[in-house]
Amino acid sequence: VQLQASGGGLVQAGNSLGLSCIVSGVGSRNYHMAWFRQAPGQERELLAASRRSGGDPYYSDSVKGRFTISRDNAKNTIYLRMNDLKPEDTAVYYCAASQNVQWRAEVGYKYWGQGTLVTVSS
Repeated sequence: VQLQASGGGLVQAGNSLGLSCIVSGVGSRNYHMAWFRQAPGQERELLAASRRSGGDPYYSDSVKGRFTISRDNAKNTIYLRMNDLKPEDTAVYYCAASQNVQWRAEVGYKYWGQGTLVTVSS
């Protein structure tokens, strides 16, 4: 399983940015998919997760209402739409895949992309 995240960059506070993650080697429909981030000096944080069976996604309190996770299994791609970005959203963003029942916890995720840097200026 290989994941390739892209879409990071420099954006001003209040603006939007979209990330993509292409899954290869397997079909994304068979995996729970999630987005994490890690800011300098901080632990990695689960932001949003999408179950392979569908249903309501999970969002952390820090991004609920601003970020949206979606997936296109036909393209083996997951997305993270980020609106109303804030300087505290600056971090390296990672996509991850899991077949573990613990789809709302980092421990459940076995496969990781390389990360893409998002920098939000004030």
